Amino acid sequence: MNGTEPTKVSNIMPKIHEIHAPEPNAPKHHTRLTLDQWRKWTEWPMTGAAVVFLVVYSYQVLARPASTIVTETIMNVIWVMFATDYIVSLILSDNRQFWFFRHLFDLATVVLPMLRPLRLLRLFMVLKVLNRTSGLALRGRIAIYVVGAVTMMIYVGALAVYDVEQYAPTRQIDDFGDAVWWAFVTVTTVGYGDYAPTTWQGRLVAAALMLGGITLIGVVSAMVASWIMERVQVGDQKAFTKTFEAQMSRELDEDAQESATRDANLEAKIDALSAQLAQLIAERDTNAVHDSSADALTKRPDRT
Repeated sequence: MNGTEPTKVSNIMPKIHEIHAPEPNAPKHHTRLTLDQWRKWTEWPMTGAAVVFLVVYSYQVLARPASTIVTETIMNVIWVMFATDYIVSLILSDNRQFWFFRHLFDLATVVLPMLRPLRLLRLFMVLKVLNRTSGLALRGRIAIYVVGAVTMMIYVGALAVYDVEQYAPTRQIDDFGDAVWWAFVTVTTVGYGDYAPTTWQGRLVAAALMLGGITLIGVVSAMVASWIMERVQVGDQKAFTKTFEAQMSRELDEDAQESATRDANLEAKIDALSAQLAQLIAERDTNAVHDSSADALTKRPDRT
């Protein structure tokens, strides 16, 4: 590297900064609101609106107030909130055509006035939020969701069918207790047939409850099957672990016995070698004594 290269680099760097530097009068780019952000901001407010709608709608159906101006006003305001949420969500979606066809049910609950009881399905947002914030395991969250969904479907279905059936001339559901019983047997797909809706709106509610009940039964069946499979796998794993531990213990005992046998044989060989060595030492000492005696006799002078 020669001495001119640092100078070239120092001359190039200001040009790079000049190219990438923003213009002083350039317009600022604002972050576009996304559908996920909108859902996050409106999740709890829309859930609260659904709860208020449930309370007001229940009061209007069960209490039968003489004047419904206040209750109708509140429900109309909530309807405007739902309609606004639908329109904004459609505008913010990346693929509006796909989002439109995917949320036809939401469109029906906003456009069709006779489906206003189905706006109560917004209450399922509560279960979704609670599931996300819960620290329970997946099976526990599913159990909470199923129990909450069944309870809500029975109450909402009973309320909706009682609303559309109470003034029908050929009605079979005379009070809210009959409506709750009918909703319960419909959701559980038992269907005794002692009560049945006679209006087309009531039959539409019945169809929705039947479909919801079948779906929930499928979820419960899958959850129970998953639990059984998990218990079987745990049992098999415990049995395998127990068998493996017994086999390892048996192999360790055999290795210990073989090691003890080898040690005993080695000690016996060492004792035998020690005995042979002692015998050899004794023989050597005896031979040394004989040799020294013979040398002494040989070196003794003759006195004759």
